[in-house]
Amino acid sequence: MELCKFTGKLNFKMQQSIAEDPNFVRKVFTFEDKKKNPGETLTVSIPEVLDPQYGMYVWPCAVVLAQFVWKHREELSGKTVLEIGAGVSLPGVVAARCGARLFLSDSSEKPSCLQNCRRSCEANGLSGVEVLGLSWGEVPPDLLLLPELEVILGSDVFYDPEDFEDVLVTIVFLLRKNPRARFWTTYQVRSADWSIEVLLRRWELDCIQVPLDQFDADKPELAASSLPGRHTIQMMIITKKHG
Repeated sequence: MELCKFTGKLNFKMQQSIAEDPNFVRKVFTFEDKKKNPGETLTVSIPEVLDPQYGMYVWPCAVVLAQFVWKHREELSGKTVLEIGAGVSLPGVVAARCGARLFLSDSSEKPSCLQNCRRSCEANGLSGVEVLGLSWGEVPPDLLLLPELEVILGSDVFYDPEDFEDVLVTIVFLLRKNPRARFWTTYQVRSADWSIEVLLRRWELDCIQVPLDQFDADKPELAASSLPGRHTIQMMIITKKHG
């Protein structure tokens, strides 16, 4: 698949401006599929901002979700994908580089995070990616105008238990509007006391946990990076309950 053989066609001007700005750190991720003959690789460049806001960094969950996206790249080609809580947008960028039509969203209250979504797209030569402001539990007009979605991405969106239900309200809206869509999400286990199981039942959602070894993510270092490290990450597919 030609779109997944990019290795060096990143936006040079953007990379140069990032390299000259002391507030940025550029992280490069290289995804490989050695089982293909010849092997396929995809390299993406993600600008991080030296800023305390959470959305400005690549977190462990993002690399695991991006690995899942990479392993399902043939399935995503030509599909419409929305990444919510995108931050630096690694999973979404991988999806777009593999041929998906991408939309990105992050908090409408953090314009700097929305700008970083755009910056990640520019650094990888992606033009025309629409970036939406979306706060958990709200339904902005731009969300209503989106085309039919096939896949929704979200890495570490279940970060703060106080936000879990608002996050699910947003997901439920998207899945009801797009009943055939699937929500691909990764979750970092931070406490044994935190769970979304009750909320999933309340909102009539099905959830399948995907073992990490099924998509070669059961390693502490993925995509030629030091992430996810030794963190415990879960991969889940959430869908609207049918019948």
